[in-house]
Amino acid sequence: MHTFTTRPEIRGTFGAIATTHWIASAVGMSVLERGGNAFDAAAAAGFVLQIVEPHLVGPGGDLPIILKAHDAPAPVVICGQGPYPAAATREAFGALGLAQVPGTGLLPSVVPGSFDAWMLLLRDYGTWTVADVLAAAIGYAETGFPVLPRVASSIYAARDFFKAEWPTSAAVWLPGGEVPRPRALMRTPAIAATYRRIVAEAEAAGRDRVAQIERARDAFYRGFVAEAIDRFYATAALMDSTGRRNRGLLTGDDLARYSARVEPTVSRRFGEVEVHKTGPWGQGPVMLETLALLDGFDLAAMDPAGPDFVHVVVESMKLAYADREVFYGDPDVVDVPLDTLLSDDYAAARRALIGETASTALRPGDLAGAAERMARVLAMAGRETPVGLGHGEPTFPPLPVEWGDTVHLDVVDRFGNMISATPSGGWLQSSPVVPGIGFPITTRGQMGWLEPGHPSTVRPGARPRTTLTPTLVTRDGEACLAIGTPGGDQQDQWVAAVLLRHLVHGLDLQAAIDAPLFTCRHFPQSFYPRTIEPNRLLIEERFGEATLAALRARGHDLKVEGPWSLGRVCAVARRDGMITAAATPRLMQAYAIGR
Repeated sequence: MHTFTTRPEIRGTFGAIATTHWIASAVGMSVLERGGNAFDAAAAAGFVLQIVEPHLVGPGGDLPIILKAHDAPAPVVICGQGPYPAAATREAFGALGLAQVPGTGLLPSVVPGSFDAWMLLLRDYGTWTVADVLAAAIGYAETGFPVLPRVASSIYAARDFFKAEWPTSAAVWLPGGEVPRPRALMRTPAIAATYRRIVAEAEAAGRDRVAQIERARDAFYRGFVAEAIDRFYATAALMDSTGRRNRGLLTGDDLARYSARVEPTVSRRFGEVEVHKTGPWGQGPVMLETLALLDGFDLAAMDPAGPDFVHVVVESMKLAYADREVFYGDPDVVDVPLDTLLSDDYAAARRALIGETASTALRPGDLAGAAERMARVLAMAGRETPVGLGHGEPTFPPLPVEWGDTVHLDVVDRFGNMISATPSGGWLQSSPVVPGIGFPITTRGQMGWLEPGHPSTVRPGARPRTTLTPTLVTRDGEACLAIGTPGGDQQDQWVAAVLLRHLVHGLDLQAAIDAPLFTCRHFPQSFYPRTIEPNRLLIEERFGEATLAALRARGHDLKVEGPWSLGRVCAVARRDGMITAAATPRLMQAYAIGR
């Protein structure tokens, strides 16, 4: 396989950052240059991404983080995935005649966890103040940021809907009543005002940095932000993807009860490294299951752009994602058999199912209740047809789904601190702006089923199973790689392919990211209306006709995509005193910076 790259792999010794937007990367690098550590840089970049990519993330979103402090014995997860409201019950949705949680509007909102997760990161691992890390985001919101063409397209697609049904969104995203022009400057002063007020309340706590952070958390979850959300959700009834006007279920009390938390990672050894993911409230263990299955194949002997490699990776993913569909959920409220799912014996038994031809079945492991649950999932998938406003995470016609659906960032500093984070939710086109604070609230609740007894069934106070899945890798106990991508259900598929090409085939980070990618659609998608495309494999045309023909001969149902259409992977790494970083050229906006 050739190793031509679109950009150089960034190399240095001081620090590096890779994000899905060049401005966020520049802001994060400036934090490192001014003495901040990797965690300060990540927080500052994360808040900027909310401003410059508002169609993919917002202040009212979700946030999983995996980090390794240089002086800590192990990596940890910061969970910023907020739970379902207390009023979010199967009965409440059933009373509205719904078979699925809608994808847009007020009904699918859960507690927005990202702000608290960023504050927890800053308090326990960072060194900067609230004012410091919010300064760049406030600056871009007040003075303007360049409108990405995809931001303009998202607003254009929703323009008439906003004017007719979501006037608070029209007030923010249609300045002067018009769609902002691509590449022009746009301002979101209401968000800036909210963050300025949080900073002012934080600084009123005195000079102590930790006291300021705690006051900021209170302002969001028990103060003026929570009060604005409570008022709006208690009084508004707005159109959503059911085609009807519905009220929300989220309350100020739901926010007041919430706090982000630190958890251990779920991990598995792969060769010389340990791969770390979130718990099964995210899809992260899917990649660990995939790696366990692939341990039994001679990947090093396979061309990383050849049909054998694609086939065994896809078939392993089909098995791992089938397990996700019937076993994964919030481990606080359901028993997820992770020890079994990630065991060598289980992997060996499942690996025997992988043959020379593509499987057309969804085959979860032979554990109690699995077959029953899968039958119910397949009966439910795609049962409802979205009405009016778009669906998913978050896509409007005419936006192709490949254009991404969230953001990602990775940072490493000269001390050896490393972080991988995948902020998402609170998309401008999926939920109405809350008046008084200038931003919408996450609709992650759409990911829960309304089937009784399923691990991912909607439950008050439980975390919806998210697709957000950052990755951190350690070698001999030291952080050596942080990697991730937007992409909903595709995230672990793209990262696994890049990770294997880097770790097994020896491609540098940029070459591994630039190499052609693929996406399996064999299982129910996690977003409303939960469509499923059995045996469908999306694949970039750069694989070449010989590989495509060989995959067709093995029975894969190919949909050939454009040459640079799949994946938005970013990564940073550290080994032997050298720091490296890379970012995808796809969509022409992600950037890695370092020195």
